[in-house]
Amino acid sequence: MTMGKVVRFDEVRGYGFIAPDNGTEDVFMHVNDLLDDKYLFRPGLRVTFRVEEGERGPKASDVRIMESSEAALAVRTVPTLAIAPRAADGEPDDSVCDLLSAEEFRHELTETLLKAVPSLTAAQLLQVRGCVNDLARAHRWIEP
Repeated sequence: MTMGKVVRFDEVRGYGFIAPDNGTEDVFMHVNDLLDDKYLFRPGLRVTFRVEEGERGPKASDVRIMESSEAALAVRTVPTLAIAPRAADGEPDDSVCDLLSAEEFRHELTETLLKAVPSLTAAQLLQVRGCVNDLARAHRWIEP
């Protein structure tokens, strides 16, 4: 078994590359050769794998995460959003809640989504943003 670090991995397309610890050229990795769930793979993750010769060069097989699954999941957690500040008694403090313009909300939402899930395609981003924007308008979380 060879050890290395994931250089990049695209969950949507199902492939990426691993930099072996021995300094040889990066090795192609495909979702079909992963022994752990694809959503756990991210750049910098330590893995073990077997090197095979593929049609276009070295290819990884039997790719397994060296870290515990909990450690891998901890990195993938989505940042939490503060919906409303809380008063000392734990109740929502509506007196300091920001009312954003539609443009400000769209910008904040876009940045948050891209930070949380960098692999979102433009179409996916627009679809999610549209649904959340409709929800925000229905609850009057943004200016009309």
